Amino acid sequence: MSHLRSFFSVCIVVISPLAISDDAPISLEGFADGVRHWQRLHDRFDYPRCKDSDTNCIADNLLRYQRASGGWPKNFDPSRLLSEEEKATLAAQRYDRDTTLDNRNVYTQITYLAESFQRTGDTRYRDAARKGVDYILNTQYGNGGWPHTPPRKDSYYGYITIADDVMTGVLRLLRDISEGQARYQFIEGPQREQVQTALQRGDALLLQLQYRYQGRLTGWAGQYDPVTLSPAQGRSFELVGLVTQESVTVVEYLMEIEKPSPEQVDAVNAALAWLNDIALEGFRVDEIKIEAVRYDYHSADYDRVVVEDASAPRIWARFYDLDTMKPFMANRDGTKVEQLDQVHHERRTGYAWYGYWPEQVLGERAQLWKTRTAQ
Repeated sequence: MSHLRSFFSVCIVVISPLAISDDAPISLEGFADGVRHWQRLHDRFDYPRCKDSDTNCIADNLLRYQRASGGWPKNFDPSRLLSEEEKATLAAQRYDRDTTLDNRNVYTQITYLAESFQRTGDTRYRDAARKGVDYILNTQYGNGGWPHTPPRKDSYYGYITIADDVMTGVLRLLRDISEGQARYQFIEGPQREQVQTALQRGDALLLQLQYRYQGRLTGWAGQYDPVTLSPAQGRSFELVGLVTQESVTVVEYLMEIEKPSPEQVDAVNAALAWLNDIALEGFRVDEIKIEAVRYDYHSADYDRVVVEDASAPRIWARFYDLDTMKPFMANRDGTKVEQLDQVHHERRTGYAWYGYWPEQVLGERAQLWKTRTAQ
């Protein structure tokens, strides 16, 4: 941070040697998922916030939310202005064990704090980022995976998780650190060596988790049993299956590797072929207005319906059966269904059962990949 001091009527600007000036605010995009969940849960969308340019205001909030373990709870808006009562509550929760990697959590806070330290030179942000990295290192399984919600091990919280960018988000951060990005220069010595080891183990596991169907590599499930490494069920409506959205995030991560191994190239090529094979045609999903309904986790003034349309672009289901490769959906009671109108309105509007996620890695991007990695 720059400090303006007056000495014998002469204005002198004293700048920390670690401070870097940058007029553009640090991006808050990484927090979008957690912010959206908080807003929908509380049904609040308009509230006092720090200015995007007020780095200290936002970074100080991240310090308040950080637990003693180095991790963070999920689903909060780091730019929301906190009352004195809320600050006191957070201080009292410092030793709570409610941390999680779900909803793109922890690595996003580390990134923001690292950039905050780079700009301000405030060592509190550096130290908090280091603690966050330690949390990630300490919660990695010996096989290279990360659980959904460490330190919890009950239910799906202890499963190795691809969903919500848990594995890929963490690995992308570790890769950025390992490759020496400027904002992470303070991660050094033994900690950097541990980061490199964790990255190697995580990358190897991603390849091991890719599912084989009739002898062919396909995509990835949302979560896996940490012992057997078999695809596992997440929440009650997230039944065992391959998940297109999560598979796309793995493919994107592998495509970003500057010098991918032959095994990584094969994994991407197989996944791209699988995504092309399972595309659906002949219909679209429309949203229609209805009277607003309030559920526990969101409000919905619309419904989603399938409309037959021969000219519609191809679309993908989110889940595909491991044994048949046919799409499926489910309700909160765990009932497996095949049609969107068989899903309760709460889950039809509170979850994306169809989407266009694979188009992000197909077409031109796939061609560029194949040209870059051609043997």
